[in-house]
Amino acid sequence: MLKPPKLNAGATLGIVCPSYYIDKKIYQRTAQYFTQNGFRIIEGRTLNLRNNLYAGTPEERASDVIDFFRNPEVDAIVCARGGYGANRVVPLLDYNVIKNSPKIFIGFSDITALLLSITQKTGLVTFHGPMLTSYKNGFVEYNFKHFVDILCGKQLQVIKSQSDQEIKVLKHGKATGALWGGNLCLLINRLGTSGQLKTDGCILFIEDTGEHFYRLDRMLYHLKEAGTFDNIEGLVIGEMTDLKDTDPPFGYSIDEIVLDVCEGLDIPIITNFPCGHGKYQATLPISMPVELKTDNDEPMVTVLQSPVL
Repeated sequence: MLKPPKLNAGATLGIVCPSYYIDKKIYQRTAQYFTQNGFRIIEGRTLNLRNNLYAGTPEERASDVIDFFRNPEVDAIVCARGGYGANRVVPLLDYNVIKNSPKIFIGFSDITALLLSITQKTGLVTFHGPMLTSYKNGFVEYNFKHFVDILCGKQLQVIKSQSDQEIKVLKHGKATGALWGGNLCLLINRLGTSGQLKTDGCILFIEDTGEHFYRLDRMLYHLKEAGTFDNIEGLVIGEMTDLKDTDPPFGYSIDEIVLDVCEGLDIPIITNFPCGHGKYQATLPISMPVELKTDNDEPMVTVLQSPVL
C-alpha cells in the first residue's frame, strides 16, 4: 500500500470532472460547502469543458487528473461528479506520475473505474466517497465529517447505522480483510479484462442506483459465476437507490436477491450500508484493512489503520 499525505487545515482541493460535465450552478452551490469549511479550491480545466455529455474528450479529462497529481499546490483531488466515461480515461493516465506524486483521490459511482485502476496499478490507496454532487440537495454533515476525519488521519474510523438509515444484517459473523469494491456496473465491466478485480481474502462492497430488480439479480449472479464471491471474507451491500420493478413484479426484494445469490457462503453479509448514491456516504479507503462485525445488535465496519500519512 502507498498511502497519500493526510489533509491539514486549509488544504487545497483540486476539483476535476473525469466523466460527465457538471452544471455550473450545481458546482457553485456545492463548492461553497468546502470553502466555507476552510478548504481552498483549484478548478480543473474540465469544469469548463463539454463534449456532448462529457467534461471534454478522454484525453482532456485524463490530462486534467494527471496535471493535478503533478501540481504541488494540490493536496487532494476530488471528483465533481460521476456519470459515464471514466473507462475511456483509465488507459490514458500516466500511472508513473501518480505513483511518484501520491495524493488523495476521491469519488464514487463511475469514478470506481479510476479508483480501482489507480490502486491496482500503483498501490496508492484511493477513496470511495462523496463528490461535489453529493451535496446538490444540501449539506450533509455526516458525509463531510467522515470525509474530513478519515482524510485527516483520525484513527479507527467506525461506520455504523444512522438514526434514519438502519444497516441490515443478512448473515452474522466477524471478518477482516482488505476493502475492495465500488459500483456494481463498473465491477461487472472489468470482468474478463486486465483490470478485473482480484477479491481473494477481501471485504467486498457493492452499490448501485437506477437499476431494475432483475438486472441487480443478473449482475450479482454474473459476479458469482465469475468467481468474484468465491474467496471473499465478507460482503457489504451499500444503498441500492431508485431500483425499479417490472410489470408483473420481479417478486424478490434486494435482501432476498442477495441471500439467494450468496446461498452457501459462510461469511458476514450486511445491506443498506452508508455508501453509494444515497443520502449518507462514508469515505471508504480502497485496499485498506477493515473489520466487518455483525455479531451484535449494532453491525459496523471499522477501518483498522489510518489510510493517510
